[in-house]
Amino acid sequence: MDNHKFAFIICSNNSIMLNECIFYIHQLIIPKNYDIEILTVKNASSITSAYNEAMVSCNAKYKIYMHQDVFILNRNFLNDALSIFLSDPKIGLLGMVGYTKISPDGIMWHIPRCGNLYLSSSAPAVPYPPLDTYSYSLEQDGYSSVALIDGFLMMTAYDLRWDEETLTGWDFYDAFQSINFLENGYRIAVPTQLYPWCLHDSDHFNNLIHYDEFRQCFKQKYHSLLGKNINEIVESMS
Repeated sequence: MDNHKFAFIICSNNSIMLNECIFYIHQLIIPKNYDIEILTVKNASSITSAYNEAMVSCNAKYKIYMHQDVFILNRNFLNDALSIFLSDPKIGLLGMVGYTKISPDGIMWHIPRCGNLYLSSSAPAVPYPPLDTYSYSLEQDGYSSVALIDGFLMMTAYDLRWDEETLTGWDFYDAFQSINFLENGYRIAVPTQLYPWCLHDSDHFNNLIHYDEFRQCFKQKYHSLLGKNINEIVESMS
């Protein structure tokens, strides 16, 4: 494992969108003595299988799993994220938008959230809630500890396998993987972002067609955690 390397892992089915995503990655400031690489997976059968394939083929300690329609605007993204990981080795997962509680119905955006992001003007009202409903962390340490993060960008410091047996499509991988990290004793962080670090240029949600199927899987597997906040979840796992 190369502790001084970042890997950007992107599933893609649109070369124009992918190229723009990569353009923003190339504008980032790379921390001194660190390297980056970009891995793209095309024509994947599921997002979990694609992420597992890329994960095992890559020796970078820090992996950024992201959608092809996410553009990183914070040029100091890598330094800022690295400082959070280095502040506590128990932090294993980092996202831009998170939730301190698991919704009783399993739907992330039905509960208050923290973090920040920009959306394109063409983005639909659903599933994303209005930005003025976000709660912004002003904690001194620069991040909030959460139970779940949104999957448009998920950065890891440790490799945990994605559940491709259960999740054979493109939904709920973020919720399952968040709980996976908590079950393995890691913390999940969402940085304080006075200005959003990323823009999510998503204008359709065709893959939500199987969303409810995997929501039911999530509710069945983690029924004991539904409605609990992060402190209650950690206590139940200890």
